[in-house]
Amino acid sequence: MTTLSAERLTLTDISKSFGTLRALDGVSMSVRRGSVHGLLGENGAGKSTLLRILSGVMDPTGGTISVDGVRVTGHGPLVARRAGIAMIHQELQHVPELSVAQNMFLGRPLRMAGGFLVDRRAQESAARQALAPLDASIDPAAPIRTLKVAQRQIVEIARALMEDAKIIAMDEPTSSLTPAEFDRLAILIRDLSASGVSIIYVSHKMDEVFRVCDTATILRDGRKVADVAMAETTEADVVSRMVGRELAHAEHKGFATDDVVLDVENLSRGGAVKGASFQLKRGEVLGISGLVGAGRTELLRLVAGVDRPDAGSIRVEGRSLALGNPRTAIRAGLGLLPEERKRDGIVARRSIRSNIALSSMRRFSRAGFVRRRALHAESLKLMQDMNLRPLDVERPIGQFSGGNQQKAIIGRWIAAGARILLFDEPTRGIDVGAKAEIYALIERLAAEGRSVIVVSSELPEILRVSDRVLVMREGAVAGILARDAISEEAIVALAVPQSARSSSHSSRSGQ
Repeated sequence: MTTLSAERLTLTDISKSFGTLRALDGVSMSVRRGSVHGLLGENGAGKSTLLRILSGVMDPTGGTISVDGVRVTGHGPLVARRAGIAMIHQELQHVPELSVAQNMFLGRPLRMAGGFLVDRRAQESAARQALAPLDASIDPAAPIRTLKVAQRQIVEIARALMEDAKIIAMDEPTSSLTPAEFDRLAILIRDLSASGVSIIYVSHKMDEVFRVCDTATILRDGRKVADVAMAETTEADVVSRMVGRELAHAEHKGFATDDVVLDVENLSRGGAVKGASFQLKRGEVLGISGLVGAGRTELLRLVAGVDRPDAGSIRVEGRSLALGNPRTAIRAGLGLLPEERKRDGIVARRSIRSNIALSSMRRFSRAGFVRRRALHAESLKLMQDMNLRPLDVERPIGQFSGGNQQKAIIGRWIAAGARILLFDEPTRGIDVGAKAEIYALIERLAAEGRSVIVVSSELPEILRVSDRVLVMREGAVAGILARDAISEEAIVALAVPQSARSSSHSSRSGQ
């Protein structure tokens, strides 16, 4: 661990109230120079609120912030940046139509002599230099909308590093990164800490936290529970402090029958999906694994009718399904929980009741009028059944935690009568307690006779929920593993091209 000296950041009695709701209650935290400090807690614990206050996006109700012993006076993002605080937000802050370099210099463009025209060449050169340690393949001149989610996350990290900050707060920085990309980020974080930069690291992935963090502050219900040294604690102890209870370890339970409910044959779309074929059985949970870019999300979108395939066929319970038509897919009993929940899964400003009813409004309508009482009763019942908190059907869904938003989307498909659920990264960005609830919900859906496909970048998650695992590689189905053959080694062996494995082995042998 890094040898630490003076305190770099001190938060003292930070409080934040929204009306009668107290989101933060006297939270104090110190981060030493050159340390990596975790900020841990369940969704709703107050982590994001604390980071918004630190980065100047939100004013505190009370408390003080000091950097290198100097109190930060005033509020606002510019004040925070001048104090040496940079922030990497969980929700990517990009303008889609601008280039990578233009996004990295938003609000502070490099100008030519005379000060009027933007020096695009200088911006692209500086952006290329900042991106090189993370991913040198990213073209600074490319429109940022053409990048994959993982690459856009890397751009966000590089933009923060360009500000030469004393403190960098990272809110779920690896939510869309591959293990190899996280490895590079972990090395970079250690290099930054060795140079004296302090990192505040927020993640729900405990393996990441224990790998990169020296110390951590644990929040629960807006209050600080504990400060811990990572070398002197365990994952079980941290999780117990976060949730206020011990989480029972649940073994996989299977409910698959022999009845085929979904039959996909030779589904193709450009180079993204190539001749994919598989079957899904009633009560089965089929995991889909593979590297980022292997075609997992693209395959799920084809099955859900979001995108139209170039070739192939889909049968649902023996009946052919019209391709590339979401409404037809929904009527056939398919429901999609999309990868990017906030963009594609919810209407953030509408009530949770309205979001639950999005796919089943016909059930609650008569002669063109909504039966509000029936809709209210159904929404309330679903919220209680799925343990959605707070129990307020009128509350905008954007004000709920990520885990509760995911459960609300699943509730939407239950209300619509979906029998085949397509889950794309169902636990991305949610805490360990909510993850356990999602796993239990997937198991319950299977026990009820519904079938579930789960795309996940987390191998432990795939191993936990799946009856079988379909592994994709470069757009094609590389293989399907039965339950007794599922292991991380078996999945990686199918997911990674033989040439890459041979190259990696040769490199290791030569060291």
